[in-house]
Parts: sequence; structure tokens; C-alpha cells
Amino acid sequence: MVDFKGSQFPKDVILYAVWFYVRFAVSYRDLEEIMAERGVEVDHATLNRWVEKYAEQIASEAQKRKAQPARSWRMDETYIKVKGRWCYLYRAVDKIGNTLDFMLSETRDEAAATRFFARTIRNNGWPDRVVIDKSGANAARVENMNLLLLLSGWCWLIEVLQVKYLNNIIEQDHWFIKRITRQMKGFKSFASAQATLAGIETAHMIRKGQLAGKELSAIQQFEALAG
Repeated sequence: MVDFKGSQFPKDVILYAVWFYVRFAVSYRDLEEIMAERGVEVDHATLNRWVEKYAEQIASEAQKRKAQPARSWRMDETYIKVKGRWCYLYRAVDKIGNTLDFMLSETRDEAAATRFFARTIRNNGWPDRVVIDKSGANAARVENMNLLLLLSGWCWLIEVLQVKYLNNIIEQDHWFIKRITRQMKGFKSFASAQATLAGIETAHMIRKGQLAGKELSAIQQFEALAG
């Protein structure tokens, strides 16, 4: 349940604005104009605060409610500019393209890759197979997880494939995220980037039909996540 207590605007107005920003390629100033055309006078700084405050909370609910994924995964990372520097958005989807998890990191190394893989397992269970790129860090993270399995007494390991064409599904999936963030022209802080990307990924999950309540419109599904 997302808490809107103390807000000067109705919950449905806030959710509409946050949804519109994370789903469509608009700037905050564009969104300010769109809201004004709908009779809501709200400045772009307030819209930014709404996204930063509520998007991650809604994304957390989406993780709890998404459908059970397949056990064959595709993992990769793409680039996002934060404060003029490139950061790394780690992402994972299953074999049919459903979003598993995502994590923004300032580094691209074994520690970050392992942290992301552990988080993805925590939210989705253990996979049977993981397809990754040729990155040594990516290979190391799966090796680390297999070591944990052995130490825990498990008798099977995660199959690791480094086959580029099998990873095309996640590379194509990056496109939706990049299309939305391109209009944003970079982020001014890591926290802002993290919250906004969580909202974008949630909108993408809804678009792919991963959440319950498919009889509802996309924005209604987004609103339902807020409780």
C-alpha cells in the first residue's frame, strides 16, 4: 500500500502524472503542459518529486504481483547517463521476454553482477539456465551462485550459456527503456535515476501483460499497484 498522506493533490492525479511520465517519452515540462490541459496546475519540479517518491514503491508492489517466470533466463546490461557519467542498468528477462528484475549500478564488475544475480534469484527463485554475454563479470556471477548451491548441498547447478543470438531477446527489450529515457536527457542524481527507471520497468511489465488484472486498462493496473 502506497501512502499518499499529506499530499496536496488527489491520489488519482498523482498516479496519472507518474504513469504518463514513466510510460511515454515526455519531459517534465511537457508533462506540466499536459496536466495543465487537463485542468491540473502543477509545476515540473513537483512532478519530479512525485516520480522520485512513488515510482519505486509501485515497482516494489509489481515485483510481488507479477506472474511466475520461466526458469530459463537472459541477463545483460545497458548504459544510462547519470550526472553526465555512464552507469549500468543490469536487466534480466525470461526466455519469453518477461521482466525478472533490474538494478542500476555505478560500476560494471563482478561484485555488481553478483549482487544483481542474487537479487534476481531472491525475487524469482532459482533458474535452470542462464544465457549471458561474453562478459567475464557475468560469467563470474553465475559461478558464484553455483558455488553457493554446492555449499548448500544442492545436487544440480545452473546451466550457463554464452551464445549471443540467444541473448537477442533482452537486447531488443532494452530498446523500450532506452526510448523512454532518451527524452529525459540524463538524470541529475542516482536516486532520481533509480526511482524513474523502476517506474519505467513497471510500465513495461504492464505493457507485456505480466501482472494480474489484465481485464483492466494499463493505467488502471498501475493504479491498482498503489492500493
